[in-house]
Amino acid sequence: MQIIRRRITLITNLVLVAAFTAVFAVSFLPQKALPIYGGTDLSAVYYGNRDTDKVSLMFNVYENSEVVEKIVDLLDERGAKATFFVGGCWADDNGKTLNKIIASGHEIGNHGYFHKDHKSLDYEKNREEIYLTGVIVKALCGAELKLFAPPSGSFSDDTLQAAYDLGYKVVMWSKDTIDWRDGDKAKIVSRATKNLTGGDLILMHPKTHTLAALAEIIEYCEQHNFKLVTVSENISAENAQNT
Repeated sequence: MQIIRRRITLITNLVLVAAFTAVFAVSFLPQKALPIYGGTDLSAVYYGNRDTDKVSLMFNVYENSEVVEKIVDLLDERGAKATFFVGGCWADDNGKTLNKIIASGHEIGNHGYFHKDHKSLDYEKNREEIYLTGVIVKALCGAELKLFAPPSGSFSDDTLQAAYDLGYKVVMWSKDTIDWRDGDKAKIVSRATKNLTGGDLILMHPKTHTLAALAEIIEYCEQHNFKLVTVSENISAENAQNT
């Protein structure tokens, strides 16, 4: 009887140790490292609902306004929607382009004001970069921004907190075309479409070679029955409920 009691005590202690270890490990996992759908109040979103046919093109914009407008024209011709994450210093000089994006039914997101490394900024500087961009864009085209894409994908807990306090959801990506580095049209198309899955967020920039690749990317999506929608639609709770 005593042996049985000892065994029960030993098993109970092992279970408690295992549970404590699991809780301890989870508590130290950084929320920003979790590639989740939908996100939580203080985490970034890396993709939308995997159980849908919806994917999103997201353009980070700090340059090439003429290319941006041509991208908008091409998207409109093909009936596709996209999200343009704009830098505040670019937006300040490009109200006409901002209004064209909105008038065409596309979405504008926040990409910070000066393309800074948000991971290296404290809470106040993170807040300032995000806040100023939102104010400028709203003044120029009336859009209320709700999504923030940190430049170069660099962010910290202070970034997540500042974005949340300003009413933003932090957005990353699941596919990166690396078009800012590589001017090869074929590589851009391949990176955007290879193993494409519902919910994917495809990162792009307004480069001339990206524009050249865009029609082929849209055609691939059409042929494989993917719908090109804004990031907000892709990651929305309504999207999850309708699947």
